[in-house]
Formats: sequence, C-alpha cells, structure tokens
Amino acid sequence: HVQLVESGGASVQAGGSLRLDCIASGFVFNKICMAWFRQAPEKEREGIAYIDEDDSTRYTDSLKGRVTISKDATKSTLYLQMDGPTPEDTAVYYCAADARLAGWGCFGKYFDSWGQGTQVTVS
Repeated sequence: HVQLVESGGASVQAGGSLRLDCIASGFVFNKICMAWFRQAPEKEREGIAYIDEDDSTRYTDSLKGRVTISKDATKSTLYLQMDGPTPEDTAVYYCAADARLAGWGCFGKYFDSWGQGTQVTVS
C-alpha cells in the first residue's frame, strides 16, 4: 500500500525560501516516477516538478530556476526546494508517485498515488 506524507508547508515571507518533504512507503523508491503538484484557490491542480527513476528531472516552465526537486532513497523522501516564493505560489502542494510512468512517461497529471497535501501561504 503506497503512502505519501507531505510536510513543510507554512506561512512564509515573499522572497525567502522553503523546503517541502514527502516521506514515501509501500513501493521500491528507486523504481518510480515522483512529482510535486500544487493547487491554488480556484485553479486546477498543476504539475510543477518531476523526478524519474534515473533522477532525471522536469519542471514546469513558469517555475524553472526557482524550484528544485530531489530525492534521498536512504530516507525514502522526496523534496521540493523553492527559492524566492511570491504570493502567487500560495497553494496546497501535493506529492505524487506512479511506478507505471517510471522510465518513459514521468510527466503529466495522471498519477495513481497522492499525498494529503500541505498548505503553503506566501505573503
């Protein structure tokens, strides 16, 4: 049973930085595609960063240069580092995973496992 638990959401000042963590269990951590999504009020959920089983990464164009996705297999943890957040980054951030996408299709929005989300508020 796949479980994803996010943490690190907080109220932060614009221009600072934040790191979100996602502790994963129930699957082989190095054989899966993982991603961070976010959903702002009254907006659709969007994928912002992806990391594949070979550690290759992909980012949404609007956030390139400000976010970094990474993972630590020894801790079964996925990370999202965000630098210089603005109020437009206020959203619920979700961790997602899908073994079916590993190695060929680590992008898009159709992931089969999701965390509960963590709120980030930037003021």
